[in-house]
Amino acid sequence: MKNKPTLLVLAAGMGSRYGGNKQIDGFGPNGETILEYSIYDAIRAGFGKVVLIVREEILEVAKDLLVPKLKDKIELDFVLQSINSFVPDEFRNPERVKPYGTAHAVLCAKDAIAEPFAVINADDFYGKEAFEILGKFLSDGVQPQLHAMVGYAIENVLSKHGTVSRGVCTMNAANQLIGMVERTSIAKEGDKIISRGEGESLEIEEGTPVSMNFWGFHHAVFSDLELMWKEFLPANRENLKSEFFIPTVANNLIKSGKGAFEILEGGKTWFGVTYTEDKPVVIESLKNMHEIGEYPNKLWG
Repeated sequence: MKNKPTLLVLAAGMGSRYGGNKQIDGFGPNGETILEYSIYDAIRAGFGKVVLIVREEILEVAKDLLVPKLKDKIELDFVLQSINSFVPDEFRNPERVKPYGTAHAVLCAKDAIAEPFAVINADDFYGKEAFEILGKFLSDGVQPQLHAMVGYAIENVLSKHGTVSRGVCTMNAANQLIGMVERTSIAKEGDKIISRGEGESLEIEEGTPVSMNFWGFHHAVFSDLELMWKEFLPANRENLKSEFFIPTVANNLIKSGKGAFEILEGGKTWFGVTYTEDKPVVIESLKNMHEIGEYPNKLWG
């Protein structure tokens, strides 16, 4: 590989519907977190560094969990995301209770990354194929304005225990992203997949690619992020729940002609824990993967 990409992990969020801190909950046969499987897959796909975005309250817990296991495996760094990260004094609001979302989290890692990088959620399992295809994309001399997203078919990323929200993608004939719309309250109803968010009843066809927040960026994107962030803050000064999302950044880059996103077809396996009831399914899936040799008996020996 020409360049070893970095894996940026978004681990500052809280699992409100799940009912616990799923980022550090154990799911593997030996108590492994979902995040550890992503890091394992990233290492064997050729990634050279892991950067974790965390809240200050879980920093020491995250270090205690990962540093002993990874100290000889891959470079590891931690970055804090707080409500006031990259927020000038005039835009700080004491009534705000949570940070500004996924793109804000990425911006927080600006000084820790100087190479092409992938972005994932800490609590989603993406599968080794996804890391392989995105790792290759990022290592093959990616151009500053060309980014990527691993696409997952909508039918493979639903929950049997409730509705989900997904970024539903539209792409052109060259498999490049045209745009993304966040659809909410999505569930299987009979043989159809229906979104009932915002009072609508919209059928989503099987095979439609959706984003599970597995992105690949050239590090030059940080300059674009900063410009958008400086526009976002004054426009949302009074909105205490406003969030600065990665899909918004992607849509802005595409519409302005400043960037393009290839949709990579590496999304074969995904599972996550939106609801507490999802946990047994994840535990059983990981157990089976160990039994068939997809992973060793113990991830870290």
